[in-house]
Amino acid sequence: MKTSIYPLVLCGGMGSRLWPMSRVEQPKQFQPVQGKGSLSYFQTTLQRHRGGVFKPPIIVTSAGQTQLVARQMRDLQLTGSVIAEPMGRNTGPAVLAAALVAIAEDPEAQLLVLPSDHIITGDLNATVVAMQQAADNGRIVLFGVPPAYPEIGYGYIVDGGGYTNYPGLHRVETFIEKPPYERAQALISGGYSYWASGISLFRADVLIEEFHRFEPETFYAVSAAVSAGKMINGALHLEETAFVKAKSEPTERLVFERSTAVALAPARDIQWDDVGAWNAVQKISARNAQGNVINGDVFALDTHNSLIQSGSRLVAVIGLRDMIVVDTPDALLVMNRDHSQNVKQVVEHLKGLKRPEVTSHLLRDTNWGQVELLAKDDGYDMRMLVVAPGASLRVNGTGHGPSLLTFLNGGGVYEREGKMVVVERGDSVTIPADVTLPLTNTGSKELRAMQLLMSYDAENVAEVAASAVKAVASLFTKPEPLEPATGAVQ
Repeated sequence: MKTSIYPLVLCGGMGSRLWPMSRVEQPKQFQPVQGKGSLSYFQTTLQRHRGGVFKPPIIVTSAGQTQLVARQMRDLQLTGSVIAEPMGRNTGPAVLAAALVAIAEDPEAQLLVLPSDHIITGDLNATVVAMQQAADNGRIVLFGVPPAYPEIGYGYIVDGGGYTNYPGLHRVETFIEKPPYERAQALISGGYSYWASGISLFRADVLIEEFHRFEPETFYAVSAAVSAGKMINGALHLEETAFVKAKSEPTERLVFERSTAVALAPARDIQWDDVGAWNAVQKISARNAQGNVINGDVFALDTHNSLIQSGSRLVAVIGLRDMIVVDTPDALLVMNRDHSQNVKQVVEHLKGLKRPEVTSHLLRDTNWGQVELLAKDDGYDMRMLVVAPGASLRVNGTGHGPSLLTFLNGGGVYEREGKMVVVERGDSVTIPADVTLPLTNTGSKELRAMQLLMSYDAENVAEVAASAVKAVASLFTKPEPLEPATGAVQ
């Protein structure tokens, strides 16, 4: 069989129940699975389906996250196609757009649809490859997971019996979406139902034809959005006025629940979790002798069956039972683990208050490096720009006041009035409010620059600048850190 499989990774959604780790601009799928320094959920998904029968992946994400996608793929030394949605329209239009892009490159392409933020252990790929012939013959293969407990937040696929000509492939009797607890218990007791994993395999042309049959308006809307899309920085940005006309529904509702081509492939040899809340993170993570999940610089005294996660500082806890503690530089979450589903209510409340802690972390990844908010007060913001070797960016004026860029280490060049100016450690440049400064790191090491942005509303710009510098000075005069206090005491 010559047909190749293109992993299609869907990167939509925020994962609000995993706040404060997950933010609107840095959602769950781009956060590290096992704490700082580990691969993200998205990267873990890419690594799982790499090489062998798999072609380079297709990624569908929001227009605001293409830089983050590019950076995390670059960290894996992986290339692929990126499709940027102007707004979220659920999984249906996203999958259709990817199918249209794939078939333009490879008329025989198969797509393996993958959520970007699930945790899977075991050999899923063996089951996928075993179903490749069925998909090549026109089946839409849905991978089901044997349920471990009566979960009311998942969809279920009811087994309709096996096919004689496709070993391991079963008919789909029906779909059941998020049943009540008693129904979920009955489904599990019967032994004939599976959790809907959100993973599917099919030929791109088959899915396109099914969309044309069942949802012609969405088919034409997405087709127009792809045709009129523009390549920007390596990503295909779908055309907004066409894409917004697509029905905002999942692929299951638009196609799978109506198609006679669907079939069920039980994935019995894997462990799967969609990791939708902090209690799920605790459940899948390694625990110490006290039943605790410890990530980061943590000291736990007389604490049991809890998850304690620190970000950039020491976290000490005493006498906790069944608790979740997640610390980030700008927000702290403390709760009983049985209330994990209620985190979404906190996020909605903070959104209503327009709190920045919902939108973004203080440290953000970009396609050229990182930017970190160091200090903020009336009249100024102070940020640290970390530019990767060889990378370029445009430092924009604020439109509200001048900004001062001070280079702390590394070397580079910026362009002003048609001339290239070389900069090194200790140099500074003032950027007027209405000017954009092109900057390139020409060195082999990171270029670090501190940007002070001031507002004309400040009564005294000099005083504002002095106040900002004083506020940040402590960041560079801290004593050497002590040894991490990570550990637990009975």
